Amino acid sequence: MSGRWSLARRALSLVAALGLWQALTSYDINLWLRFEQFPTVTEVARAYADRITGDAYWQDLTDSLTRIVTGFALAAVLGVTIGTAVARSRLAADLLGPVLEVLRPVPAIALVPVAILLFPSNEQGIVFITCTAAFFPVMVSTRHAVRALTPVWEEAVLTMGGGRWRILWSVVLPGALPGILGGLSVGIGVSWICVISAEMISGEYGVGYRTWQDYTVVDYPGVFVGMATIGLLGWLTSTAVELLGRRLTRWLPRTENRPVAPVRRGPAPAASAAPSVRTAQERVRS
Repeated sequence: MSGRWSLARRALSLVAALGLWQALTSYDINLWLRFEQFPTVTEVARAYADRITGDAYWQDLTDSLTRIVTGFALAAVLGVTIGTAVARSRLAADLLGPVLEVLRPVPAIALVPVAILLFPSNEQGIVFITCTAAFFPVMVSTRHAVRALTPVWEEAVLTMGGGRWRILWSVVLPGALPGILGGLSVGIGVSWICVISAEMISGEYGVGYRTWQDYTVVDYPGVFVGMATIGLLGWLTSTAVELLGRRLTRWLPRTENRPVAPVRRGPAPAASAAPSVRTAQERVRS
């Protein structure tokens, strides 16, 4: 029952936001924020219906999804690998750590000139920028998650005769998996920001490219169609990453959205403690 109420509240919040948008734009409200030039919800809906009937919309959708999936997959593999190596190996930390820390503050979108100079095509350059944007959140989260692992687990595997690879696959990666998934969730959002920006600057086709073209020809309903498409794609990919993380970490306890039991204050009765102690002793003896 609570799940239905939660879904209803979410749907109601979305409907309320659309209703407020329709009201502000229909009556040309101009109170510091200027809504008279904004298209209404109905105008955007009509433009969206026209776009999805054409081949250009689906071509842009396919190009953007191909770029984001390719760049994000590369970033996930490289980020987990290098983050684990830096956290586990002093040699890797000495060789790669300074370079990574110098490059990490540089925004990925600032690498557009570098991508143009390095790669022979815009497609490869956009994938490179997308990969760079997602790489650092994944790498940093992996590094911190691996370093935070308790050494007791590793010592237990060593005691049972396990080697270095056994520790990696049985202790390090499963133990750091929640932190890695957190980095992946952040990385997919940053990837969308950079892939859309790169398409606007130097792309050929794609949702970001089409949105910028609509702005240059003063097609504001088309701009909002692009924004809605970007938001929908970002939500779908983020949800996919979250669902994958939940499936991979089914062994973790779930504490979100659970009602918290009230805490009773005051000392417990002394008489109730004795049976529990005797019960525990009987279990140990048996």
